[in-house]
Amino acid sequence: MSLNSHRFAAIRGHQSGDEYYTVVCEMNLVPRLFLFNEATIPAELRAQRLINKGRIPEIARYITENPKSYIFSALTASIDGKVEFKPYKLNGKDSDVGELEISGDARLIINDGQHRRAAIEKALSDNPELSKDSIAVVFFKDKGLKKSQQMFSDLNRHAIRPATSLARLYDHRDPLAEIIRRVVYEAEVFKGVVEMERTTLAERSIKMFSFSGIYNATKYLIADDYRKKIEQTTKNLIQFWDAVGEQFGKWKGVRIGNISASELRKDYINTHGVILQAIGLSGRDLLKTFPNNWRKKIKRLKRINWQKTNPIWDRRVLVNGRVVKNNNSIILASNIIKKTYGLELTNEEKVVESKLKKGEINADRHKKK
Repeated sequence: MSLNSHRFAAIRGHQSGDEYYTVVCEMNLVPRLFLFNEATIPAELRAQRLINKGRIPEIARYITENPKSYIFSALTASIDGKVEFKPYKLNGKDSDVGELEISGDARLIINDGQHRRAAIEKALSDNPELSKDSIAVVFFKDKGLKKSQQMFSDLNRHAIRPATSLARLYDHRDPLAEIIRRVVYEAEVFKGVVEMERTTLAERSIKMFSFSGIYNATKYLIADDYRKKIEQTTKNLIQFWDAVGEQFGKWKGVRIGNISASELRKDYINTHGVILQAIGLSGRDLLKTFPNNWRKKIKRLKRINWQKTNPIWDRRVLVNGRVVKNNNSIILASNIIKKTYGLELTNEEKVVESKLKKGEINADRHKKK
């Protein structure tokens, strides 16, 4: 091959009758190896989706803000051009460790990882010191557009995203997730009744809430400057949710085993994520309006009939008997709670309430939750 060829120490593997090669590539080489701009090519003639440029700054920030702890999975690419693997000898025989040589004029087509490639290029421009970091690349020999398209389809169709609850539970970079982990573990109301892994509760689940549901509800209660006072914020949140729990005797009944969570979900609305978020949304204004008297006000939650048979929930959070959750349904449920607290509705909340009364809120837009 020519002097312009690319050479990598590589490990050869075998999969579905073909060879593939795993190499380690320095970051500064990644933008130069994968140069292709396929934006003007029709989808049927491409082997990848178009880059979503809005994602690139976020991924790049992840790298630059965590230079000592970021992690990327391998890029997957096809080699359209001359390639040669030269195995090293081991005990006199060819091994699967060797040198991979790729012709300098070969096209390298990314089958999985074009957003990572673009983010690496931006991160390098922001922080050139990252240039000596490296990333694994898995190379396959190109067998034409149809094969490359199939690789893209297979890699993405069979990839399983982690549930939101699990992703947030494991995220130790997010200080809000860390706070909410402590709230879940330390607040009496949540002990033993939180599904930590799955985002959606199964019909017969013994848990009352999901971690992501508590996360979303608690976000409403967090002040902008919470990073400066994490301990106090955590303490305040535990006090708030325990005070909420004291108003729902059936929640305690689930914790001590007197009633099953599935029975409670079947007949009552107040264990569903939409109500949990409504409690968080209304709680934000409660704490702001009555900072010294919120505990007395929160006792009014007992005045609300939380049974699904209560017509007040129709079209707010129940559509054809199904619990639904979207921005409107959260606001509409929160409006009921705020009125019970004696709080004024915001202009946005009044608009949503007015649309409900006029029948302008389309139930078909609600998503089942």
